[in-house]
Amino acid sequence: MADEEKNEQTTEEQPVDEAAAEQAAAPEAQAVEEAAEAEAPTEEPAPAVPAEAAEEPPPTEAEDAEAPAEEAAPQPAAVSEKKQKTKRLPRSQRHRHSRPARERPAERKPITRTPKPVPERGRRQERRGVVVSSAMDKTIVVKVDTIKAHPRYKKVVRRSVKFHAHDEQNSANVGDIVRIVETRPLSKTKHWKLVQIVEAAK
Repeated sequence: MADEEKNEQTTEEQPVDEAAAEQAAAPEAQAVEEAAEAEAPTEEPAPAVPAEAAEEPPPTEAEDAEAPAEEAAPQPAAVSEKKQKTKRLPRSQRHRHSRPARERPAERKPITRTPKPVPERGRRQERRGVVVSSAMDKTIVVKVDTIKAHPRYKKVVRRSVKFHAHDEQNSANVGDIVRIVETRPLSKTKHWKLVQIVEAAK
């Protein structure tokens, strides 16, 4: 029993001793930090210097003397800008540039006109057909039949077209086989004319 009491007393005394040691060490640590702060010199932050100013060397006495002279130089330029502007002169009084004199030939060249080429008439289309009507004055209706094979199916296709042709003498009659030629427009529907009566009607 006595041994157990002694062990309990020792365990209780150990935490008390550790706390006392920490309290004793704390003032000593504070004193060391204060002494270190007192010894370190107080450093003030340096003002920011631009890179261009840092690279340029300090101006010498001769440059200092030239600086005021340069500052005074722009003043005459300012005075010249304030000069009174001259009024704009009218066109008759303005300066005229001299023009070089043109050399005129002694004799004028005669004007030669090239003859206008006469275009050859293209080949006029011709048709051969049967007169269907001659009731109109100086006009006949000619029926032209075309027989053609179909390009794909090869079937023979018969088609007919009617043309109004000009007949000056009213010589063609119904049933005549005639030859007509293309010509300039003679009316709204007539741009063919009778050339020849190939075969008269029976």
